[in-house]
Amino acid sequence: MGHASGYPTIDDIRAARERLGERVRETPTWHWRGAAIDRAAGSDTQVFLKLELFQYTGTFKARGALLNAMALSAAAKQRGVTAVSAGNHAIAVAFAARGVGTTAKVVMPKTANPARVALCRSYGAEVVLTEDVFAAFAEVKRIEADEGRTFIHPFEGELTVLGTTTVGYELCNQIENLDAVVVPVGGGGLIAGIACAVKQMQPRCKVFGVEPEGADSMSRSFAAGAPQKLERVDTIADSLAAPYALPYSFGVARQFVDEMVTIPDAAMQRAMALLFSDMKLAVEPAGAAATAALRGPLRERLDGKRVALVVCGTNIDLATFARLANTGQA
Repeated sequence: MGHASGYPTIDDIRAARERLGERVRETPTWHWRGAAIDRAAGSDTQVFLKLELFQYTGTFKARGALLNAMALSAAAKQRGVTAVSAGNHAIAVAFAARGVGTTAKVVMPKTANPARVALCRSYGAEVVLTEDVFAAFAEVKRIEADEGRTFIHPFEGELTVLGTTTVGYELCNQIENLDAVVVPVGGGGLIAGIACAVKQMQPRCKVFGVEPEGADSMSRSFAAGAPQKLERVDTIADSLAAPYALPYSFGVARQFVDEMVTIPDAAMQRAMALLFSDMKLAVEPAGAAATAALRGPLRERLDGKRVALVVCGTNIDLATFARLANTGQA
């Protein structure tokens, strides 16, 4: 693909977006104005939201899942696909499988939010529930081996990252002369793709990644210069709770991302409350992470700048949202 180093070129990215076509939405950007964001980010800071929560399936994940599904051979489509996820990726794989005329069998821990399990089933996937995440990974390997289904990874691989480049591609075509883009980081597939597109289209724009303090595998990987694995993950942001980084997405992120920052869970809860009260957006913790970073560790550095915050998605039930956002207001 593209460069000898393996990351997508602008031509690759443009072709991928054309290939996805109407299967995904070009999600809107919104210039966030008013007293609340002025207090949070500084009155001279221009804040733009890339509203990927309005994507089909409720998150950016549909893009990479579709590119993987669209690349399947006829024989592979006969066998179907599989995935392991606490929610958003499983939903996206179910959606993508239905879109290309194949079947999906997704594995989720039984602790997964029931609303996410129901959404997977609504897209036609067979859902297998396991005792915990370790059992889920073992089960998906068994399905892949026994049934011949194609495993679609949640954040690693060329097609997955190519899918997320289209978020950055859209953003740079929608908003000119950005000074910074702030991106939530779980496994690293989203920031790798966005940074790859942004740095080729608006080279002077800084790209910041934000992780929960209790799930900082990419921050540790940047510090070590190689993908790292966490012994323990502890965050309310289950969509950002990847326990490790992996070589391809890490390599692309390291090439293009300027810096990683971390935030406490409470900062995401406060950002959830702010997005709801001022923007009328009900987002899961991951969707509020970039806003939390702008209010926290990036506040002074981005004062007076043109900043885009990636609202990566939301699949959260009303009761959980209310509990977390209300705590954030306290």
